[in-house]
Amino acid sequence: MNKKYNLSVMIPIGLFLIIMDQLSKWIIVKTMNVGDSFSVIGNILEITSHRNNGAAWGMLQNQMIFFYIITVIVLLAILYFFKQDAAFKPVMQLGLTLIFAGAVGNFIDRLFRGSVVDFIDTKIINYDFPIFNIADSCLTIGVIVLLYEILVNENKEKKHADI
Repeated sequence: MNKKYNLSVMIPIGLFLIIMDQLSKWIIVKTMNVGDSFSVIGNILEITSHRNNGAAWGMLQNQMIFFYIITVIVLLAILYFFKQDAAFKPVMQLGLTLIFAGAVGNFIDRLFRGSVVDFIDTKIINYDFPIFNIADSCLTIGVIVLLYEILVNENKEKKHADI
C-alpha cells in the first residue's frame, strides 16, 4: 500500500541536511578566515571560505529584508505543495524536502550571520563555478528532482490515465 506522505522519512532527511549544512558552515567559520582556501582535488575542488550577501551568483547583494520575506513565502509554498500535490508522490516529496532544507539552511545564515557561508569551490574545465554550500546543493538537486517528477513522472501518469 502506498503511503500518502512519507513524513517519517522526509522529516529526518530534511533535519539531517540542515544539520550537515550548518555544521559544515560552523567548521568553516571557526577554522578559516574569509578568503582562505585549500585544495581537495587539485584545481578541480577546493574549500574556500567565502561570504555571500546576495543570492545565487551574488545577485541582489545586501537585500536581506527581501530574502527574509521571500524565504518565508517559499517555505510556506513548499508546505502547501507538500500537502496539496505531493500525496502518493515520493519523488515530489523528496524534491520539496530538499528545497525546504536548502532554504532553511541559507535562511539560518542570513538571520544569524548576516550573510551566507559558502565554501565549496569547483572549477569545471576552465569555468570557475561560483562558490556554494550544502544548502545550495540541496536547492539545486531539489529543483532537478521536481523537474523530473513534473516532466517525466506526471507525463507517464497522464499517458496511463488516457489509456
